[in-house]
Amino acid sequence: MVDRQPFPGPGLGVRCPGAITRDRLEAVRESDAILREEFAKNGLEGKVWQYFTVVPDFKSTGVKDGKRTFDWPCIIRAINTTDVMEVTVEHLSDELIDHLVNRIIAEVPGINRVLFDYTPKPPATVEYE
Repeated sequence: MVDRQPFPGPGLGVRCPGAITRDRLEAVRESDAILREEFAKNGLEGKVWQYFTVVPDFKSTGVKDGKRTFDWPCIIRAINTTDVMEVTVEHLSDELIDHLVNRIIAEVPGINRVLFDYTPKPPATVEYE
């Protein structure tokens, strides 16, 4: 219980800030599954306190398969803490970030941009609520 990933933890709502839709919930489920799979493959499972994806309720312009898109960004958060009052960001290798970006964009419908949240706590909180 101590080492379990809190996903969906307090619920998917904190991973889909704004108006919640089936499409965004599916995007956060799929992107989070990719993140968890890649963390396990790269030996980060159990070494990073919490890692998850967020799909906010705004869209950005992009290009996918040679066509203009207007889709959501996906935010990756990977953090460590001992007391949850202060949180440090887990710095991932450039190769892993590139791989995550490529997989999420290619495999998750509705996502055209991947961002990495480098904000510690304070000033940020753990979740996006």
